[in-house]
Amino acid sequence: MRILVTTVALPGHFFPLVPLAWAARAAGHEVLVACAAEFVRTVLGSGLPAVTTGPGERFDDVSADDRPVAGLTEQRTEHGRVFGRMAARNLPGLTEIAKAWKPDLVLSERAEFAGPLLAAQSGLPQIELHWGMAELPEYRTGAVTELSKRDLPAPPEAGRWLNPWPPSLRRPYAAGHDSIRTLSYNGEARVPDWVMRQRRRPRICLTLGTVVPRSGTNQVAHGAVDIVRALCGLGAEVVVAIDDGIAATWPPLPPAVRHVGRLPLSQVLPVCDVIIHHGGQGTSLTALETGLPQLVLPVFDDQFDNAEAVVRAGAGLSLPPHSVEPATIAQQCAEILATPGFRSAAAVIAHEIAAMPTPLHVVTTTLHPPPLRRVA
Repeated sequence: MRILVTTVALPGHFFPLVPLAWAARAAGHEVLVACAAEFVRTVLGSGLPAVTTGPGERFDDVSADDRPVAGLTEQRTEHGRVFGRMAARNLPGLTEIAKAWKPDLVLSERAEFAGPLLAAQSGLPQIELHWGMAELPEYRTGAVTELSKRDLPAPPEAGRWLNPWPPSLRRPYAAGHDSIRTLSYNGEARVPDWVMRQRRRPRICLTLGTVVPRSGTNQVAHGAVDIVRALCGLGAEVVVAIDDGIAATWPPLPPAVRHVGRLPLSQVLPVCDVIIHHGGQGTSLTALETGLPQLVLPVFDDQFDNAEAVVRAGAGLSLPPHSVEPATIAQQCAEILATPGFRSAAAVIAHEIAAMPTPLHVVTTTLHPPPLRRVA
């Protein structure tokens, strides 16, 4: 079977697809990832074949403002409009790829709408990897608005949804989703030597994802250096997982900072005591998979829903944007370090995740046997 994978050019959207694509290849299927030109190098770094749908995508309109003037719903809708414009631009190139390669199935992440449109026009089955806790109907609303301006139809609903969040934390709308165990993929990031050494102090990890640090309109990104300095006052070792280019612009930090730069979270988090982060899908689930307590500082879109799920599970705390001050963050972090119940609750969720079907199991039971067939 030939599986065409589609994604927008954001690591946080593509990375959850990687283990599933690996599993499909291990099961004997052919996989091809279609993406914007600027993202091909990132896809190739995962070991998967990539083909470009056309010119690179711009994400200037994907705001990481934690205090949107028009409100969160309007912000999410605007982001959906951005993804709709991307889908309209990518659809012609994706259609040509499909004509040449002749896929049997389209696998898309939930913000990529050209894949579902291609599946509908070609009579192909389509599966959606449903990252994040939020339902995000605003994405579809915004996307449909932009697609209709270009005389394109609304993308169809997926034939099947794969959901990596543990069932106990999902909301009612996701009751019909199929489970798939989260297996973290962190891109090209070397495991540092200190991960293998015994530590003598508590260790705090701070990460802000790939989008949040590039926007100066949110308090988390704007105050990142001050947050790091406040955490150093807890007597713990601090590691900061952030893009190397951004780290290079920061001033010198206190000696308690062990590392600033890219890190593979799936290897680093098991040797940490708490993680402070923005509430992104990958970071939230990697911490839950590890059984690590979390302090979540959500900024936009599904991050607020992911943070709510972590708190509801008892696996951590969350601070709203108006409370994101370095001293408050350090205080909340100290509370998590001093309260064993957070780690115990996180361990319960980690056991639930470990019992979910692996990507290879999902591939072998969903795609073979019997193979999905084209709709007549």
